[in-house]
Amino acid sequence: MSKDSAPASAPASGRSLILAAVVIVVGVLGTWLPETQVMGVIPLKNLLKNALHQDRAAVAAFFFWTTLPWYLKPVVGIVMDAVPLFGTRRRSYLLAGALLSALSWLALAVTPRDYYSFLAVCFLINLAMMTASTAIGGFLVEVAQGSGSSGRLTSVRSFAQYAGYVLGGPLGGALAGAGIIWTAVAGGAITFLVVPVAIWCLREPAAPANPRPHLLAARDRLVAIGRAGPLWVTAAVAMLFYFAPGTQTAQFYAQQNLMHLDTSQQGFLVFLNGVFGVVASVLYGGVLARRWSLRVLLLLSIAAGAAAQAGYAWYDSWTAARLIDSCWGFGYTLAEVAIMHLTVRATPRGSEALGFALMMAVRNFGIFAGDWMGASLMDRLHWSLHALALINGAVSLLALPVALLLPAAVVNVRDARRAGPPDLQPAPQAGRA
Repeated sequence: MSKDSAPASAPASGRSLILAAVVIVVGVLGTWLPETQVMGVIPLKNLLKNALHQDRAAVAAFFFWTTLPWYLKPVVGIVMDAVPLFGTRRRSYLLAGALLSALSWLALAVTPRDYYSFLAVCFLINLAMMTASTAIGGFLVEVAQGSGSSGRLTSVRSFAQYAGYVLGGPLGGALAGAGIIWTAVAGGAITFLVVPVAIWCLREPAAPANPRPHLLAARDRLVAIGRAGPLWVTAAVAMLFYFAPGTQTAQFYAQQNLMHLDTSQQGFLVFLNGVFGVVASVLYGGVLARRWSLRVLLLLSIAAGAAAQAGYAWYDSWTAARLIDSCWGFGYTLAEVAIMHLTVRATPRGSEALGFALMMAVRNFGIFAGDWMGASLMDRLHWSLHALALINGAVSLLALPVALLLPAAVVNVRDARRAGPPDLQPAPQAGRA
């Protein structure tokens, strides 16, 4: 490992690590809670379904295209790793993304009420939030690799993510009945909270001057990622787990058309997802990551996530919905935390934002492309939710044999046994951007 490849901003311990955790929690909450897929999902889907009279496929397509920036996250990641903004590689990008996101949310309040106008503004919201989220991801990887706490910090991130569901479910359900203007105001206000926290708590030294042109520095990052075999195996695991005929939009229609739930009840189901997701995150980071190796955790968690997906085959009543959504929150979160834990360990130093962004792009594409595919199968070929759920769970299990290909240096380690990550792929000797 070259000296140039050591993370410049990774806090070691003590107060600096606490500040870093604060940045991660608030940064994830601020870029997750107000997302169009979390707090905004019930208001937007309710508007598209009941005011604009769109079918399942059109609603799923809306969320696929508005989340397109999240699939392009690696492009922003490599820019952050290679090109400092105002002297820093995380802090300035985080501030810029949070500010632009807040303004974009406020613009939604005055958007003309038609499908494509909403699509355009929601695209801008996701573009800005993705930028801020990429900065948080890169920062998390640097801190985790420098402090030997990849499992714990990944679970902290997941805790904040699912706390967003806990808050966003009831809030989104209430906002759906109040009008899209209030959703826009709430989204802008929540996202803006990231700004003061980034200013006061994100301690990042100025990036050292790089004698190489930015394009060459970016090429160096791509070369490092290209040679990181464990990261590409991780990407294959993630794609197999996430990409299957999805049920998210189908669930929304079943909740309203079959179970006759109102938006407050739908918000409560999201709340249950979040509560059990938080429980799974705390269990993973506080207990499991210290006692079991990542390989064992990965295999068990993927199996739990696949079973949780298949549970939606019995999603036909208010009682069943509460039970199944709770089980999904727990099982699916375990799988998500394990895959993100693996991502942190498999990412080469010097390419932190790019490595984490690559995996999040795979995740988001798999989820939203799969959901569009599932909704289209229901609308066009009249598949049932029962069939979609069982196929989804079965396909997710295909990730298990691929996970067995991961090298022991990456996965046969418990969280408390190392002070740093394995030297998977040294960064090029050219110096850091």
